[in-house]
Amino acid sequence: MSTLELVLNMLAEATTTEMTKEHDPIGLQENREIAKRGGQVAGQARRAIEADTGKPVVSPQNAIDFTRLIESVNEHDSH
Repeated sequence: MSTLELVLNMLAEATTTEMTKEHDPIGLQENREIAKRGGQVAGQARRAIEADTGKPVVSPQNAIDFTRLIESVNEHDSH
């Protein structure tokens, strides 16, 4: 997972969190809708970046690479 992919994932999560605080959804269906809308924000950002750069944001790196990145950050933070 590239840095940009990670940032867009964080954008989706942060947006969903803010929408949840603002709209106070009740039940699974309303929470799913908020999560979908949070993901759409990140999706729009991804498409805008791809349109501007002419390159895909999604990388061929896999989840193992992402796990190593997180472990590396955690190790750095603990020192």
